[in-house]
Amino acid sequence: MTAPAVPGAVFGTIGALAAFPLRLAAREVERQHGQLRRGVTRRTTHVVFGHALLVKAGLTKAGLTKNNDSEIERRLGTERAAGRILMSENGFLRLLGLMKAPEASSLSRQSLIDQSRLSGPDLDRLSLFDAFEHDGEPYSFRDLILARKYAGLIAGGATWGAIARSVHRSGPVASLTAKSLNVGSQHGRPDEIYLEGGQSELDGQLLFDLGAAAQGDDTLEDLFAEAEAAEEGGDHDGATALYQRCLAIDPTDAIAAFNRANCLRGSGRVAEAAHDYARAIKLDPAFVEAWFNLAGLMSEQGRDASARRHLQKAIALDKTYADPVFNLARLEFDAGNLLEARRLWMRYLELDAESEWAGVAARGVQFVDIQLAKAAG
Repeated sequence: MTAPAVPGAVFGTIGALAAFPLRLAAREVERQHGQLRRGVTRRTTHVVFGHALLVKAGLTKAGLTKNNDSEIERRLGTERAAGRILMSENGFLRLLGLMKAPEASSLSRQSLIDQSRLSGPDLDRLSLFDAFEHDGEPYSFRDLILARKYAGLIAGGATWGAIARSVHRSGPVASLTAKSLNVGSQHGRPDEIYLEGGQSELDGQLLFDLGAAAQGDDTLEDLFAEAEAAEEGGDHDGATALYQRCLAIDPTDAIAAFNRANCLRGSGRVAEAAHDYARAIKLDPAFVEAWFNLAGLMSEQGRDASARRHLQKAIALDKTYADPVFNLARLEFDAGNLLEARRLWMRYLELDAESEWAGVAARGVQFVDIQLAKAAG
């Protein structure tokens, strides 16, 4: 998919960039009048899937599985359904002018599928992780050669993830077009793909070891990924400590502060959670989720006036965000402001007419109408 110009775009990353640290990419994006943040928020328009998302597959130090193929596919589906533009790392770097674009090409996505017999989903996933010269259509003749090789590997039992991980340890993608690739099971090593005639670590044919996770010192990206895995696994205390280490390295990371606040809230440490939500807002005043979650925390503490102000701010920042509209309607209803509650529920129904909460909003409107009719009669 072709991305628009950088100005005004808000980029989010899933997985670390392998090319260079995120802060350097963020500096270049800001120079071009865009924004780049780790993770994804409601304001994110473009999602960059970093190569390290594949390289770091395996177990976290806490023993939690992360970044396996099914999890990556789930994230792809989520971001695509949200209407965001999905970008490969190389595609992102080309957009910024930090990587030279490949030669002009003319093959459409459908033509590549028809001629290679590679499935559409596998083509899209491999493209998103730069297993071809081009990260999207139009593709080149070299991409067609690679697609045919990848289709053969998949027919032989390989997965798209194994192929993508192999490609990132093979050197230039174009060099693979002239070599023969084989599924490792043919050589007794099911977790490997072999390059005939390639350099040997074991027997003259081994290309990469797919089973070994990359090792190295803790970087900010490593810590953030570790924290996310701990949070997803329900280890709020462990995730809190890891996010704090992220903030010690980069005190300007609003998303780390926000995630830490969520973990603190999950652990029942309400005052600390409120502090970190406020910290995230101070770092990024347009961080609508932080305003919304802080409002929820205030509401739980019975601080309705504060919750109301925070919800109003969230609505002002993002007029398509249905959740704060619903919660504000409920606050107004509880306060006896029936007309305002009705107005907000009607607005919620404009944003969401299908969910369970839409049914609640519709019943709220009906109830207010009945009460107003009784008062008028």
